[in-house]
Amino acid sequence: MIIVLALVHAELGGMYPVAGGTARFPHFAFGSIAGISFGFFSWVQAVTVAPIECFAVMQYLAYYWHGLFDVTNGEVTGIGFVMSIILMALFTAVNFLAMKLFNRVNLVLTWWKVAIPVLCIIVLLFKFHGGSFNSHGGFLPYGTKAMFAAIPGAGIVFAYLGFEQADQLAGEVKNPQRNLPRAIIIAILMCTVIYIMLQVVFLGALRPGDLTHGWAALQTNPSLELGPLAFLAGGVGLGWLAIILRIDAFISPSGTGLVYQTSTSRIGYGLARNRYYPQVFARVDKNGVPWISLILSFVLGLVFLLPFPSWSSLVGLVSSASVLMYAGGPLSLAAFRGQVPDANRPYRMPGSVVLSPLAFIIASMIIYWSGFEIIWKLGITLVIGYVIIGIFMAYDKQRPPLDWKSAVWLPVYLIGMGIISWQGQFGPDNTNRIPFGIDMLIVAVFSLVIFLWAQATKLPRDEMMNLVARQSAPAEAAGSES
Repeated sequence: MIIVLALVHAELGGMYPVAGGTARFPHFAFGSIAGISFGFFSWVQAVTVAPIECFAVMQYLAYYWHGLFDVTNGEVTGIGFVMSIILMALFTAVNFLAMKLFNRVNLVLTWWKVAIPVLCIIVLLFKFHGGSFNSHGGFLPYGTKAMFAAIPGAGIVFAYLGFEQADQLAGEVKNPQRNLPRAIIIAILMCTVIYIMLQVVFLGALRPGDLTHGWAALQTNPSLELGPLAFLAGGVGLGWLAIILRIDAFISPSGTGLVYQTSTSRIGYGLARNRYYPQVFARVDKNGVPWISLILSFVLGLVFLLPFPSWSSLVGLVSSASVLMYAGGPLSLAAFRGQVPDANRPYRMPGSVVLSPLAFIIASMIIYWSGFEIIWKLGITLVIGYVIIGIFMAYDKQRPPLDWKSAVWLPVYLIGMGIISWQGQFGPDNTNRIPFGIDMLIVAVFSLVIFLWAQATKLPRDEMMNLVARQSAPAEAAGSES
């Protein structure tokens, strides 16, 4: 499912390599109302990831510094909260480096993040046995519904976030029309292989004693809480690997937090370029860094640290915001295919007539599986975003016109998804009135209707071309604004 969404963004990124891309493609295709909505989804998703990764660092670092994380309650402690703030400040400071220096730091972290999981896979394959695959219920021990609920709720979608970073940083990528599609496709395929193999070797390395109380007991095992793969490596006599994995467990989230702090500032820059945010957020320093947007990312990241004391309490909300952000991609791609078929597309997604609506349905499914509790919270977040952006735009004499006709389908989609979720099968606050199976069929049909409706109301070709021309080079060049 994520590969399909990634292919969509590979075409979009190569076609329009602009900073904060995911916040701007819907603006080009459907105008300001859709642009505000999907742009705000992009920003919420990005600004919350760095705090989540700070929580993850504290959780795994607690193996060595016990006072950082309360394993019993699954929350960071007071000192862990202070250290999270310091770590956020460090992410921000590194982002003030020139992009060339930043890339060197990030390159080291990236190679580490790839090399250690690959090493773990190779070593644990030699400790593999297949008994766990048939243990305590075997395949799908809790049924299909539990599998779907786990996709957004257990961090699986969250684990695949990141391929869109190439689109967010497109304004600073060398030869973006060639390199962006390549980066997105290679990244998502490589991550897919690594994640699946990590899961396979994890299951294969489990000993019978680890499953004495069933699969559910793994979640409450305090040793697994502080590093599941390291715990297994130690259990099969690979103490040296356990040490490396425990170090990796707090280095890797740091790398992710660093990159998302970068992308959040670029999305804020993109929203300012769309004239949804005050123009001060579009200012860049001599290194091409949107420094005011970067500082805002740091401050608001601290706000998200306050009400969410653990990464797991944030991950469902962030996953849903991410998928709502991704949902704007297939809508935009289909609109561009219809209105600007002659535009340069270094990568052209095959079968877009089928894959574009399928990608939108996939996004809707993941949102639905998140459950009504997550969706209504996301709805409140969106309303707050509309109010804040509305205030900003009210004082902007050059604000874009509100393209209501091209986004009349959007409130119907958002409200409709909320109602289906409320009446459906996922989440603690739903009514369960729509039977399982029928609910997902309804989501698919409803999403297809919205997709076709959106395509019928997309901006005319001339308006699209004017928006793209106004917001592309030269303002995208580093250091061109001050």
